[in-house]
Amino acid sequence: MSDQQTPDEAPDLLPEKREPAPPEVIDVRRGAFGVRGTSDTSGYGRLVRTVALPGSTTPPYGGWFDEVADRLAVVLEEGDGPAYDEAIEKVVVDRGEITFYVRRDHLVAVARHFRDDPALRYEFCSGVSGVHYPGDRDRELHAVYHLLSMTHNRRIRLEVTCPDAEPHIPSVVGIYPTADWHEREAYDFFGIVFDGHPGLTRIQMPDDWPGHPQRKDYPLGGIPVEYKGATIPPPDERRAYN
Repeated sequence: MSDQQTPDEAPDLLPEKREPAPPEVIDVRRGAFGVRGTSDTSGYGRLVRTVALPGSTTPPYGGWFDEVADRLAVVLEEGDGPAYDEAIEKVVVDRGEITFYVRRDHLVAVARHFRDDPALRYEFCSGVSGVHYPGDRDRELHAVYHLLSMTHNRRIRLEVTCPDAEPHIPSVVGIYPTADWHEREAYDFFGIVFDGHPGLTRIQMPDDWPGHPQRKDYPLGGIPVEYKGATIPPPDERRAYN
């Protein structure tokens, strides 16, 4: 029987009638796109939305999730690196997928175990995604690593956080060379500095471009665009009801 997780099979991986963990509320956003103090009379200014992240899941996680977590704990305890509780901040099982939140100081050691241990064998990093949560105090920037085990046909995620005031995360290019351009993109768009990267430069924006365009505190308009001298007006100047 294959270990491949399909949409129809995913719910069967979890224990029956598992109560979801309480979400972690990190912010409350008001208005469209978080914009305040504009002359917009469309009604979007009354929008109120809670920003919440999935809460920590307590074991057992269900299916092969427990095999992976238990094996990771064993190899960390047997190795010269950090213990499991020291390296792993929490584990989240949500929508039939598992994410290991790794403390940034131990990311390289954990990634190496995931790649090299025969019972784990996550040989391929298919991408590194940056995320910006301004309301997640002292954890505003997240880097998410998508790992695939071609040996066991399984997928997991590693997630690492860092504060906006110190946006440094160790590079995993030495373990997963495919992360090279993905880390450059996360640096370009979110400002995450991947320490040890062989050539951390912008990958899409010009080298002298100010700021990081996919951060939520990046201005929505009023920034000159390098296209025939065009400019984008700020949101409160795009329409009026006078």
